[in-house]
Amino acid sequence: MKTIRLKQGKERSLQRRHPWIFESAIAKGGGDSGETVRVESHEGQFLAWAAFSPQSRIRARVWSFDEKQRIDAPFFIAACARAISARARFDIKSDGVRLVHGESDGLPGLIVDRYGDTLVAQFTSAGTERWKAVLADALLKETGLSKLYERSDASVRSLEGLEPATGWLRGGPVVNQAGQPEPPVELTIYEHDWRLTLNIAEGHKTGFYLDQRDSRKRFADYVQRLNLRKVLNCFCYTGGFSVAALWGMQAAQRAADKGAGEQGGGMVTSIDSSGPALDRARAHVQLNGFDMEQARFLDADVNASLRQFLKDGVRFDAIVLDPPKFAPTAAHAERAARAYKDINRLALQLLEPGGVLFTFSCSGGISADLFHKIVASAGADAGVDGYISERLQGAPDHPMTLEFPEGEYLKGLVVMRKA
Repeated sequence: MKTIRLKQGKERSLQRRHPWIFESAIAKGGGDSGETVRVESHEGQFLAWAAFSPQSRIRARVWSFDEKQRIDAPFFIAACARAISARARFDIKSDGVRLVHGESDGLPGLIVDRYGDTLVAQFTSAGTERWKAVLADALLKETGLSKLYERSDASVRSLEGLEPATGWLRGGPVVNQAGQPEPPVELTIYEHDWRLTLNIAEGHKTGFYLDQRDSRKRFADYVQRLNLRKVLNCFCYTGGFSVAALWGMQAAQRAADKGAGEQGGGMVTSIDSSGPALDRARAHVQLNGFDMEQARFLDADVNASLRQFLKDGVRFDAIVLDPPKFAPTAAHAERAARAYKDINRLALQLLEPGGVLFTFSCSGGISADLFHKIVASAGADAGVDGYISERLQGAPDHPMTLEFPEGEYLKGLVVMRKA
């Protein structure tokens, strides 16, 4: 077994069970790509077993802190079983579920999502790449499924010296009698009280943003409870929050009909710069039986659109800001902060008094505390005051652990503009 020895004082993070070892912390030693190495302190004390990555700034990722642990096929089978078993303890109203969440499940560099009867996996580290075949078999055995699609095309793979890899790892493909490929890459899942579609070969991440599942339901609840009729969904992608808003409007209408109250009307405006994403968003409105007259879609730049709304005097009862990753690392935080502040300032100005803003950051380089400060600064510049009614995070099947705070990449605020 090869060994890496750390520099004096660099063992503290491992003693706190943090799973990353940076290049700058290593005094000597190494291994092949993905090879398991023994990690020792400067004095030679055992610290961990880790997967070595010769090209990454994160030079090794920890498999285990137990010196007696063997890093072999049974180890990975057991780790997959624990992760999958844990999901049964979470309250998940969907058949789209994150089964393995990297470091949080003791499998750094492995992401696995289940969409109905199909698994989609990302192997983004040298260690998971080395054990890919074992992990694929373990995942199918533990779920009882037969289909696993690989989406190892995230840019982070290049930092590990790995080439992109996509396609069926297990269970396909074949062509049926109709000349169509099986299994399909176009899938439909249920989420709460609606249905959503995705393409596992082309969609973002593994095909869909499962991490926003519970926030979409919270938004639907706000729309229903507060009778929010003018909704703006920015960076809408395939319209998950738009479907949630329409569901909330429909639920409010049913309640009004029951009480012989007046309702009706309402409009959800969805903006994205991707035409194909907007096409799928439109299809989602139809799939769920909502009135297309209540849905408007703009293929446009969000910032420019917000400024035009402001110029035209358009206002909204509710706005969703769910932008792409502006700051992938802390090094990008300052520039990203300006971008987050600008869109939040515009959104707060566009809110009606009493209106609700759901605002998010999925940037790992922006902490929850910093994001709060950015939104507060945006409010000050906009001359708008508001209540923070909730703090939001990723759905529970995207867990953050006590030892790995970096797992908290998604953070959100619900801001209610003071009337």
